[in-house]
Amino acid sequence: MNIHEYQGKEVLKQYGVVVPNGKVAYNVDEAVAAAEELGSPVVVVKAQIHAGGRGKAGGVKVAKSVDEVRAYAQELLGKVLVTHQTGPEGKEIKRLLIEQGCDIRKEYYVGLVVDRATGRVVMMASEEGGTEIEEVAAKTPEKIIKEIVDPAIGLQTFQARRLAYAINIPNELVKAAKLMMSLYQAFVDKDCSIAEINPLVVTGEGDVMALDAKLNFDSNALFRHKDIQALRDFDEEDEKEIEASKYDLSYIALDGNIGCMVNGAGLAMATMDIIKYYGGEPANFLDVGGGATTEKVTEAFKIILSDENVKGIFVNIFGGIMRCDVIANGVVEAAKEVGLDRPLVVRLEGTNVEIGKRILNESGLNIVSADSMADGAQKIVALVQ
Repeated sequence: MNIHEYQGKEVLKQYGVVVPNGKVAYNVDEAVAAAEELGSPVVVVKAQIHAGGRGKAGGVKVAKSVDEVRAYAQELLGKVLVTHQTGPEGKEIKRLLIEQGCDIRKEYYVGLVVDRATGRVVMMASEEGGTEIEEVAAKTPEKIIKEIVDPAIGLQTFQARRLAYAINIPNELVKAAKLMMSLYQAFVDKDCSIAEINPLVVTGEGDVMALDAKLNFDSNALFRHKDIQALRDFDEEDEKEIEASKYDLSYIALDGNIGCMVNGAGLAMATMDIIKYYGGEPANFLDVGGGATTEKVTEAFKIILSDENVKGIFVNIFGGIMRCDVIANGVVEAAKEVGLDRPLVVRLEGTNVEIGKRILNESGLNIVSADSMADGAQKIVALVQ
């Protein structure tokens, strides 16, 4: 789960991280009122969407008067901002962060991720702040300094100091190390998957401040964090993904035209790969899981069919924990409820497979059976072309 920059800063403030004063605004009048309340000679107007690269895309404006704040707010609100992370369709700006200007002396980067290679949390830092860390990693990887955190004892003060020293913050080393320790504590306490400050800045007054904040959270741990759940912005999410989350379905919308319904994440990935192999394009990743009910499968089917780009559906089920007859009942229920008007290929294998196939055959629906995953992929690709 993602949250906005201003929300991330509010979370970090709880842990003692210094951030600029700012207020969120949903319309032009609120933006102007926020700027007047801040009373700063320089105000930054920042678009709030769930994507990076906003500055390069024109979503961050520096205003030196209230009139400029008004003009920038009018320009940005309602605009579709296209960044390297949004894709060509972009995202509509529905809220702004009006923030106090900052006397920036130097910019840095600091972030925390879960490193699959070591199976541990890693803190990364670089003196190349203000640019995408991926760009730094590609061009000058030696400028990214890493500290691997022992989960038994957490990030140690000497590690934070070593990082600060390595990225050349000698005069503000103690403040920088303190911020890193606070960032790590927030990362662990809130079950983050990513926590980034880019840029981390040293100001003219010698403060070490988070000028931006990006926090992503492990959705499997959200039940422990009602405060974080409350920050979810449904406007930033695909409607189909929101609907899927209500039924505990793992769904991600893609750009293709073949809808996929699969049980198991590994099988879902393999199904998308084999559709691509035979010349098709998957329209979604959808894992109904091992404990799916007929209702759950019905909803999954309806979500797939709600995508106008879907020209055909491939149901690929291996019934181990998940029974084939349950899947078959769900498919039949959903197809009758929404009125199936697109090709449907079903491959069933495993528990109660014969019952499942009989349910499909006796449904009266135009369903094409497949004997294997490859057979099913070839058939659905041929049917949608």
